[in-house]
Amino acid sequence: MTRDPESVLAAHLVAMQDRPLAQATRDRLAQAMLDWFTAGWSAIGMAGATALRQLAAASMPGQGTAPVFGGASMQPLAAGFANAGIAHLREIDDAHRAAMLHPGVVAISPVMALAAVQAMPMRRVADAIIAGYEVALRVGEALGTRHAAGFHATATAGCVGAAAASAVALGLPQAQLHHAMGIAATQSAGLWQLVDDEAHESKSLHPAFAVRNGMTAAWAAQAGFPGARAFVTGRRGLYALLAGDGPLAALDGELDAPERLNSATIKAWPCCAQLFTPLDATREIMDRHRPAPQEIESVDVVIFPHALKIAGVHWPSKAAETPFSLRYVVATLLSKGRLGIEDMEAPDLHSPALLALAERVRVSTHDGFQQAFPQKRPARVTIMMKDGRSFEALRELRRGDPEDPFDWPQLQARMRAFAPAMTDAQADSLSRWCAAFADATRDDDPCLPSPELFGR
Repeated sequence: MTRDPESVLAAHLVAMQDRPLAQATRDRLAQAMLDWFTAGWSAIGMAGATALRQLAAASMPGQGTAPVFGGASMQPLAAGFANAGIAHLREIDDAHRAAMLHPGVVAISPVMALAAVQAMPMRRVADAIIAGYEVALRVGEALGTRHAAGFHATATAGCVGAAAASAVALGLPQAQLHHAMGIAATQSAGLWQLVDDEAHESKSLHPAFAVRNGMTAAWAAQAGFPGARAFVTGRRGLYALLAGDGPLAALDGELDAPERLNSATIKAWPCCAQLFTPLDATREIMDRHRPAPQEIESVDVVIFPHALKIAGVHWPSKAAETPFSLRYVVATLLSKGRLGIEDMEAPDLHSPALLALAERVRVSTHDGFQQAFPQKRPARVTIMMKDGRSFEALRELRRGDPEDPFDWPQLQARMRAFAPAMTDAQADSLSRWCAAFADATRDDDPCLPSPELFGR
């Protein structure tokens, strides 16, 4: 009898736990952990982080020992919810080209919360996080671009990934792991309408709810509740009802390939990942030609159309919209020579010089660029100077993509840049803790994430 792809996927997750982890995957896991902590630390002082901590405590009350970024420890469901939302606030958490979602917040957040309240060896934590990445990215790839245009895949495919991560962390057998994913799929939701209605502040709730629902789904499966078997491919599964148009072979194909974790992108810029290639192209022009902002006549940006469906803010009216405005990020980079956290958190949206430069940034789309999406994110930037000189750069891949990765020292520098409040001692402690996941001799050590790692 032919098994459905979801059953094959569940069996694959179990088989992954029984085989040695390649050193490349261990190294990449350590990087993913450092990226997740960087994202969480960078947002600790934001009003949104305070609101998420308060919401978690009010909606999921009770004392607990699971650490929370910048706040008191909570019970694991509340901690998973809060940390997923906080780590997404800055838009610097990792991403993925084909799946079009943020895998780390949904894979790591629930496992860290569970590891804090029950004894788990490092290897099980590693397996759980890798499983979360595997499922979220495979389901996201299968759902495809049409789905991602209407739904936030971090909330939909990500919910299933959070369930897989939680189920592996809980040590559930294959049948219950499958049930957990099926239960989570029925709770997947996340509409991009919030962008159309300028409710960008609520975007962080998408991974938060995905983690909450995914963790609950795993506990429900553990308690004996059954889940949808064909939760993606069934007649009323995710693919049919949530506008799926990607390759269903992503669910159960290439099972001997490196873990999907290795295909994620660590973000180089503190904004929506749809805008990275134009920023990379602008940076390339700046490094080569050093155009003086006051001497720029025009900036023409040609980008793939899908980018503007998510990051289509013409000019931000508030800080929460800055990561989604192409004109703002390009004009800020050109005028300041950098684009940092402070430019997103405390932007001077009424600066005459910045507004004047932004007015000279013209944005258009190219259908040919869209044909390369999502495996590539083409963008061309052309800067015309007042003296007649013209500079152009084309970028198809992003800094931080698997083809152009960061190394460990660069990630440590990135952490300090994105989380400047961190002390040298805190940075060193956090780096050493994350690096332990690359060490096979530590597999049997207990994994006990302490509140100090979360800024407490």
